[in-house]
Amino acid sequence: MRAYYFDNEPTDQRLPHDYNPSRPVDVETLKKIGVLYWEVPVENYESQINDIAAERKYKNRDTINVTKEGLGDLYEAKIKSFFEEHMHEDEEIRYILSGSGYFDVREHPNNEWIRIAVAPGDLLVLPAGIYHRFTLDTENKIQALRLFKEEPKWTPLNRSSETDGNSHRIDYLRSIGAAA
Repeated sequence: MRAYYFDNEPTDQRLPHDYNPSRPVDVETLKKIGVLYWEVPVENYESQINDIAAERKYKNRDTINVTKEGLGDLYEAKIKSFFEEHMHEDEEIRYILSGSGYFDVREHPNNEWIRIAVAPGDLLVLPAGIYHRFTLDTENKIQALRLFKEEPKWTPLNRSSETDGNSHRIDYLRSIGAAA
């Protein structure tokens, strides 16, 4: 995992979008906005992932494969929808098995994007209510284990005045010490 501020240049979303010189972001800064990270080697990962899942009360899981081959004609539309700024009412938990991509999260209160480059062995937890988006990198493929506290669901709520007032968004802002 490597985190840094996103440069906002209007080029392909799948490019690194790193400032020159880079503006790195450390794990402690991510924790301050509620983003959690573990490095879990892919070889024999099951035991450590099971321990983390039990500790955090994740009851369900599935695997997602995002590739041009796997999604066919829906690929470009899916990638565009993943990159729309949104939030969820549940944590978003991803353990990267293969491939790579980027999660962008909004830093509060300055509203800048932090780009988190993920690769095999990275376990990332985004809190409910955080604005974020996802894209593949130029390799155009990722396989991830998705973990869930309850039944598997993935409902993105695109950013709007309505989501700004969503109870999960307000709870998120309170959890990081921001006025809601």
